[in-house]
Amino acid sequence: MPVVSLVTGGAGFMGSHLADHLIADGHSVVVLDDLSGGFRENVPNQATFVHGSVTDHALVNRLFDQYAFDYVYHLAAYAAEGLSHFIRRFNYTNNLIGSVNLINASVHHNVRCFVFTSSIAVYGAGQSPMTEQMIPVPEDPYGIAKFAVEQDLRVSHEMFGLDYVIFRPHNVYGERQNIGDRYRNVVGIFMNQLLRGEPMTIFGDGTQQRAFTHIDDVAPIIARSVEYAAARNQVFNVGADVPYTVSDLAQIVANAMGYGCDVRHLGPRNEVKIAFSDHSKAESIFGRHERVSLQDGVARMAEWVRSHGARESSVFNGIEIVRNLPASWAQLAQVDV
Repeated sequence: MPVVSLVTGGAGFMGSHLADHLIADGHSVVVLDDLSGGFRENVPNQATFVHGSVTDHALVNRLFDQYAFDYVYHLAAYAAEGLSHFIRRFNYTNNLIGSVNLINASVHHNVRCFVFTSSIAVYGAGQSPMTEQMIPVPEDPYGIAKFAVEQDLRVSHEMFGLDYVIFRPHNVYGERQNIGDRYRNVVGIFMNQLLRGEPMTIFGDGTQQRAFTHIDDVAPIIARSVEYAAARNQVFNVGADVPYTVSDLAQIVANAMGYGCDVRHLGPRNEVKIAFSDHSKAESIFGRHERVSLQDGVARMAEWVRSHGARESSVFNGIEIVRNLPASWAQLAQVDV
């Protein structure tokens, strides 16, 4: 009998790469995605695609009844960290309640392991590099929701025996990323702006530091994590080691795309200034591998982006709170602040 795995968000950027690796490893894959941020074309042909949302608990339960999943890889989320302050109900419904629906079904159906992609947003403004031993103090609703799911998995293991593996990836970019999303994934935003003949926009002075991670440095580890007994019921940072400023990133992206580095600075937003992680715990379990450099990874993504062209930038129309909403986002949503 083949191993059957559910990948939520499998039409999205990270989820589709993960599905590729699982299929290559012999898994039978079912993808559940509402296509709010992903694209049907991203889903591997060998996977079974179901159009729907993790917030639909009746659909989730039917899928578990039908396929008797061995493993659940939960990547579906609306990951606009900065915007989450202003879409709190939407954030918690999608990122927390949707996750609980999956956890409930996993307990009922004795899933062998639940793999969850959390985020370094759970740490908040802690000292970098961030380690798994730090006490999380998330500073936005997105990070709060992710940490709540982590805690729910912990107590679900203690109460019901549901095994889990939690990953906290960060600033992941690469081929298939939705470059039309205005609110997240700065590498894609920069590339889309360049293709549209627009300046690259940076909130604040551009000295914010992040370690930008190519998809090939995280998807294989997440896919094969269920094969490592020592990884069960553990939390792992995963991603790149070397931080860059956003201004440095803009220059690297412009070079890879073959454009001049035309930047427009916007007013600063409420965000963590410096955020990157230590990965020694993951390396102790999964081994160390040579990571894709930012220059090489951006070049790979740029080649893919040029072949696919610009995407029409989407506007989030469900803003719930307009107080302190960055002016550029308010203009997009046509709301008064």
